[in-house]
Amino acid sequence: MSAAAWVQLAVLVALLAITTPMLGAYLAKVFGDGPAPGDRVFGPVERLLYRVAGVDERSEQRWPVYARALLAFSAVSVVFLYGLTRLQAHLPLNPSHATAMSPALGFNTAVSFVTNTNWQNYAGEASASHLLQTLGLVVQNFASAAVGLAVAVAVIRGLVRRRSATIGNFWVDLTRGVMRVLLPLSFVLAVVFVSQGVVQNLHGFRSAHTIAGATQQIPGGPIASQEAIKELGTNGGGPYNANSAHPFENPNPVTNLLQIWALLAVPFALTFAFGRMARDRRQGRVVFAAMFTLWIASALLAMQFETHGTPKLSALGADQRAVATQSGGNMEGKETRFGPAASGLFAASTTGTSTGSVIATHDSLTPGGGGVALAHIMLGEVSPGGVGAGLYGMLIFALLSVFIAGLMVGRTPEYLGKKIQAAEMKLVVLYIIAVPVVVLGFAGTSVLLRTALGSTANPGPHGLSEITYAFASAGNNNGSAFGGLAGNTDWYNTTLGLSMLVGRFLLIVPALAIAGSLGRKQTVPPSAGTFPTGTPLFTGLLVGVVVIVVGLTYFPVLALGPLVEHLGL
Repeated sequence: MSAAAWVQLAVLVALLAITTPMLGAYLAKVFGDGPAPGDRVFGPVERLLYRVAGVDERSEQRWPVYARALLAFSAVSVVFLYGLTRLQAHLPLNPSHATAMSPALGFNTAVSFVTNTNWQNYAGEASASHLLQTLGLVVQNFASAAVGLAVAVAVIRGLVRRRSATIGNFWVDLTRGVMRVLLPLSFVLAVVFVSQGVVQNLHGFRSAHTIAGATQQIPGGPIASQEAIKELGTNGGGPYNANSAHPFENPNPVTNLLQIWALLAVPFALTFAFGRMARDRRQGRVVFAAMFTLWIASALLAMQFETHGTPKLSALGADQRAVATQSGGNMEGKETRFGPAASGLFAASTTGTSTGSVIATHDSLTPGGGGVALAHIMLGEVSPGGVGAGLYGMLIFALLSVFIAGLMVGRTPEYLGKKIQAAEMKLVVLYIIAVPVVVLGFAGTSVLLRTALGSTANPGPHGLSEITYAFASAGNNNGSAFGGLAGNTDWYNTTLGLSMLVGRFLLIVPALAIAGSLGRKQTVPPSAGTFPTGTPLFTGLLVGVVVIVVGLTYFPVLALGPLVEHLGL
């Protein structure tokens, strides 16, 4: 890699090192039991919202009630958003005259944005009106991220409380997540984006005449405001079809660096919030270290694969060196203003979170780079994962780790003083196997269906990677895609939508059940038989468990897809 690539990575790590503890401390206060920053500003607005909605903010909920409130809110959101996709042609703020989406595409889009997946089987600038973008998609960018944040906080409460029948109030956690975290951060970031040239208007397409005499249609729209929450909420659904590769969304290296920081900031900060709320900062640092190790390893691998280029092109005499006149490396499907190193870093970061935004065509990554992106998604979005989802996903793996450690060394499985017993482990197993079942099941079925297989642009191992990537992305609520799969068919719209629902709610419900179960338990003091979880040794164990569990689950399909393709070079 070039010196510029190393500098870019170092600056990003420095930004994360500075902002993660500060944002983590703020999150701990926002969702803690005491006074929080901004009470005088946000408090009156929140109390008004509670009064209008009939919510008693002082009342807490048991985990089944919390889960039912979350599911009801999400179901209403799906219905409302589906209605907008089907009726947008008859609604205002439609300067581009977008037509109604088909039933299958409308279902896929509604489910996608409500589950924080933001998979897009449509071209945003041509298929979505400004009303759909702002009232539908942007609102869900905030709401879906806040739902994940609420679940993470509820799981933390279950771990740290003693003999508590409740885990918080979903409506209060949802409101605080939007009002005190996502809205302020998004406003500041949107202003910065506008200052760097990101588009922010309500225009439709405008005609421009080129020097060659051709006419070009230039899209407008409220882009900066959506771009900010797209990254901060780990959503990923861009208003333009080219996503963050579009110069109106991501015009220069400064905005590119800020976008990578934004999609990593809140997930990493939640680990420090966990340590503060648990009153044991070592626990938060262990989870952070595990997430950071997986992320930085994936980033370095992806950057190396993309900057080294393709051996077969070198054998044909192509010069893939980085010199003053060219970026070098694999430039297929990439923007020249970013280059292969930044594209590899962005790909690893977006697949490590449930963001899904891209600055390069993942279908054009090298087999090694594409394999890293696919494997990173398969980890379960825990490095560092989506807003909230990454933290509670890694905490589930932490419970599995202490249970495995207890079996190996004969110690009592405990985490934060709570005994991990059969009831919790059954829920952990359900959490871990739910996504692989739908990913491998639907991907395998798609390979056997001639019509579904016909949607791939490439035969052989790469086509298998395209199909598997789609379902892994949907099931893990990521949203990025290999560009070689034509997913706007009834089969893919429906099955991908079902994968998103399973990957979101069949994981949230077990996570909340675990929180409720652990919250009712009394903590026990550590003894000689307690496995310590605030040490570097446990960090290594946690990373190893994540890699081994995912490897045993997905290695066959990875071997038949990107690994075979890479060896073929």
